Amino acid sequence: MIKPFLTLFIASVLSAQVLSQPSRGFDDSATNLMVVLRESPGVNKQTETLVPTGKAKAKLQDGREIEIDTGWFEYLGDMHVRFVFDTPTSMPNASPKDLERLALTPDAALELAVRNIKRVYGNPQTVPWNDLFEVKGKSPDLDSSYFLDKDFWNAQLKKHPEGVVALVAKRGGLLFAPLTDVKAVDGMKKSVAHLHSSSERMRVSSALYLFKEGKWSVYQAPAAARPQ
Repeated sequence: MIKPFLTLFIASVLSAQVLSQPSRGFDDSATNLMVVLRESPGVNKQTETLVPTGKAKAKLQDGREIEIDTGWFEYLGDMHVRFVFDTPTSMPNASPKDLERLALTPDAALELAVRNIKRVYGNPQTVPWNDLFEVKGKSPDLDSSYFLDKDFWNAQLKKHPEGVVALVAKRGGLLFAPLTDVKAVDGMKKSVAHLHSSSERMRVSSALYLFKEGKWSVYQAPAAARPQ
């Protein structure tokens, strides 16, 4: 599950987030709340819901061990959601206390964060990419977040009511094709694992996802969950 990954990652989160909170120096208002998708190694969650990852233990640089709730949420397949605040050089994590301070439930925070991304970085645009379509905005770091924009995907269903299949291998690589485009979908099935692994620290998911009837489901399992 994601807990071992949290333990490895938490030290950098602490130094960037927790230890700096007394003088944050950035806009932590609701209008600056955004959301990103990140990898959950070894996870293959089947339902599209936000489930808290829970607390993890970590050691500080001085050797002290503490427990922290990162405020991350397992989402779908091998992806989890992080709420963040936008700054020119980084995206500090929003903590559970931030959501409480802003009077936001996780679902309400998700809706607001997607609206903020579109207000600041534009509505998602589709660009032909070989046999597929690429989804892009004004910031490559947030292109994958458009996976969470239900208005955009419901608009795609009006053109392709049978459903669309999406690949979100890396932060700046959200691709999709109509389910009926057999050639394009087969190409995604064969290439997603390589696109994911070769993206190194920018990678997000090694799965494929189907959007149909207003919701996402896992169409092809993450690489680690497939029979070898």
